[in-house]
Amino acid sequence: MKSSLALFSVAALAFVSVAHADDPMPMETTSSATTPSVTSPIDEPGAAGENATPAPVPVTSPAPAPVTSPAPAPTPVTAPVTSTRARLSTTPSRPRIKDDGDSRLEKKEDTVAGGKHWRIKTAQGAVHVWVPADYDRATAGTVVYVHGYWTDADGAWRDHELARQFRASRQNALFIVPDAPSSNDEQVQWPALTDLRRAVTRANIKLPDGPIIVMGHSGAFRTVMQWVDHRAVDQIILLDAMYAGERAFDDFINSGKRADDHKLIVVSASTEQGSRAFVNKYKFAVAREKMPKDVGGFSKRERGAKLLYIRSQYEHMRIVTSKSVIPVLLRVTPLKAL
Repeated sequence: MKSSLALFSVAALAFVSVAHADDPMPMETTSSATTPSVTSPIDEPGAAGENATPAPVPVTSPAPAPVTSPAPAPTPVTAPVTSTRARLSTTPSRPRIKDDGDSRLEKKEDTVAGGKHWRIKTAQGAVHVWVPADYDRATAGTVVYVHGYWTDADGAWRDHELARQFRASRQNALFIVPDAPSSNDEQVQWPALTDLRRAVTRANIKLPDGPIIVMGHSGAFRTVMQWVDHRAVDQIILLDAMYAGERAFDDFINSGKRADDHKLIVVSASTEQGSRAFVNKYKFAVAREKMPKDVGGFSKRERGAKLLYIRSQYEHMRIVTSKSVIPVLLRVTPLKAL
């Protein structure tokens, strides 16, 4: 009897001691224009409640692809090292700059992919801004691209060659790439889109008055879901990012006070199960398998859909590195073509 009790105690202690590691976020692969624009008025604060934080939503790391064999007991895991492993920017960590909230922000200007590029220093991290060579602010819109985990704005800008992808879209827009969380341990740097827009104007870059498109990859959902109540956002494009935030995105596309004016595109790979569950709730949703090679591959119904769901043939990271998704989807927006 004593021997049995001893064996039971040892087994119980062994079970408790097993480490339960979070499922790793899909690893992301982590690419600097010549006369500053005219000083612009500061972006006006939004209406009350504009950037109110949605009801708390559990944030979970994206799950790996389903397996056919029974899963083993949880054991500590480390992120796999592959040829496409993401990495944080190799730029040495920089101390946060001091910011009084009103002074001009420092920026550096150069030419990238034939267009003007600025890198703005802010207390919330780097912000990249780019416009194409034939940009016309009078008819332009704005695209805010939010990167996912395991990289930062500098890394995503460089390694995902975002300027070249933006140029390939041939859209007349001012493109903004801000810093965002690189893991679950980091806070959202820009919980209010108004503050990000204001930072750009404080760097002496005038914003256009056209449509605002928000595009986010993977863990970017944590930032994007906090912008659904911004009065000026016209369309959101989620690139394998439906890990959580369903209530916020429902507010944007269905139940919010401005939902009738909004469009949403949901692309899935790793998030197929959650994305399909979300989309299936809406009778007005339109679904298709695979990304077309160009915008002409979308049907008229798909291009006009209020909610478009696409099951991507590209895996999680290839969605943002293949140069076959971002440029094409930016053409299914209200932006003006160049």
